[in-house]
Amino acid sequence: MKKSIGYNIEEFPQNNTTEVDKKSPFSGDVSVRGKTFVGTVVSDSMQKTVKVEWENIIQSQKFRRYLKTKTRVAAHNPVEINAKKGDLVLIGETRPLSKTKHFAVLKVLTKEEAENESN
Repeated sequence: MKKSIGYNIEEFPQNNTTEVDKKSPFSGDVSVRGKTFVGTVVSDSMQKTVKVEWENIIQSQKFRRYLKTKTRVAAHNPVEINAKKGDLVLIGETRPLSKTKHFAVLKVLTKEEAENESN
């Protein structure tokens, strides 16, 4: 029986370690709900945590021009995924995992997959 994590992922990553990660959507008890985002890992120096950043374009009401903004969030990096700096990843919203972590990495994407996910 396939465990549901709340997001439609075709295949679950294989866990090659004996370590049990309670905060992982794959092997733990955390479900993914809410929004999903595609971003780039900008920092992986923390244990089981990565910083993911993506760009938004918004329109300024005052100046009536478009502005680029960046959003940077902390996401849980499960042992099954193990994303590195520079990877394109799909992250999903979860319950609060710590003071700053409210997202979990679901998948490492290629450029073609990232274009399909963002549309």
